[in-house]
Amino acid sequence: MAIKHKDIAAIREDYTKGVLSEAEVQSDPLAQFKIWFSQAMDARVLEPNAMVLSTISENKFPSSRIVLLKDLQQNGLSFFTNYQSQKGNDLAYCNRASVLFFWPELQRQVRIEGYVDKLSPSDSDEYFISRPRGSRIGAWSSPQSAVIPDRNFLDEKVERFTTDFKDNEEVPRPDFWGGYRVNPIKFEFWQGRISRLHDRIQYTLENEKWVINRLAP
Repeated sequence: MAIKHKDIAAIREDYTKGVLSEAEVQSDPLAQFKIWFSQAMDARVLEPNAMVLSTISENKFPSSRIVLLKDLQQNGLSFFTNYQSQKGNDLAYCNRASVLFFWPELQRQVRIEGYVDKLSPSDSDEYFISRPRGSRIGAWSSPQSAVIPDRNFLDEKVERFTTDFKDNEEVPRPDFWGGYRVNPIKFEFWQGRISRLHDRIQYTLENEKWVINRLAP
C-alpha cells in the first residue's frame, strides 16, 4: 500500500501535558535530568534509558543508533559496547558525541552534547559480570558492525563460546568490550506545548559553571 504525502503531512498531535520554566528548573542540569528520568520511570515509559547516540565517522558523516544508558553519575552518562564497532571506531576518531532521550508519554525530550572517554577496566568488569550469561556470551560472539555471511555464522559463534565457557562459573569480559562515559557540556530540555510553541531550556557549561537560557521553539 502506497503512503501518500498528504497522509504523512496530516500526522499531528498537540502537546498539552506539561510546561517548563527556567525559573523552576534545577541549577544543575544533571539534577534536572535525574528528576525527569525518575518521572519517565514513574510514567512507565518503555525503556526510558534508551538514547540515540550520534557520533562522527572518519568520512565526516554523522552516525546515529540507540544505546542504553547504564549509569548516571555527577560526571556523566555511561553506556557499554564493543570497542571495535562503528561507534567505537567513531569515538576513537572523534571523542565528541550527542545523545537524545525521547519520552513521548510525557511529551519530552532531552538533548546532551559532550566529550566521551572510556570507563576504567574495573568499571567495565563490574557491569559486565552483572549481565545475563547469554548477553556475555553474545559479546564474545558478535564482531559488532562487521559484515557477516549469514545468521548461521553468528549462531555457530554463540555455540562455540557457549562450549568454551561451559566450565567457567563467570564469563570474563573480552578486551574489546567495555564502557564509555559522556561528559556533558550542553543540555537542552524540551517540553512539548500547544501550537508547536514548545518550551526549550538550555544549559551550557561556561568557565566550569552552568548557564541557563530559554530557546525559541
